[in-house]
Amino acid sequence: MRGALAVIFFHAGATKLLDPQAFAVLIDAYGIVPDALLMPVAVGLPLLEVVAAVGLMADIRGALAVVAALLVIFMAILGYGIRMGLDVDCGCFGPEDIEARAYHGLRVALIRDAAMLAGVIYLYWCRLTDDFVKSSKFKARESRGMRRTYRTPQ
Repeated sequence: MRGALAVIFFHAGATKLLDPQAFAVLIDAYGIVPDALLMPVAVGLPLLEVVAAVGLMADIRGALAVVAALLVIFMAILGYGIRMGLDVDCGCFGPEDIEARAYHGLRVALIRDAAMLAGVIYLYWCRLTDDFVKSSKFKARESRGMRRTYRTPQ
């Protein structure tokens, strides 16, 4: 799951970095980023996606949290676009996104992001249960007296 998310985020970010001008136009279509910040966002956001993807691949602490935050932000923006009735490209995979040209719908992108967020939650759950199992095994060993004890000579 972690690898799949990493590949998706790396592809999405790298594709947008290839043509930041076109991605800035897609961002502008939502009307939520001031003109002065369009290019910094059009470069910074995909760069963050690529860095988070590399972090996921390398299992670097915090990368999963960055991906989760990005997904929540993307879902909020997509929800805004749906609520406003915007007929725009989601911008998910840059300007050459075949799906965006075919459907011009934000709902599919929102569902896809929700599925990826479910994957992030699953990864957090696996991490949580793995930590719990490790700590439970240690505690079980201690309670059975398997902990080393050292006697002081009398």
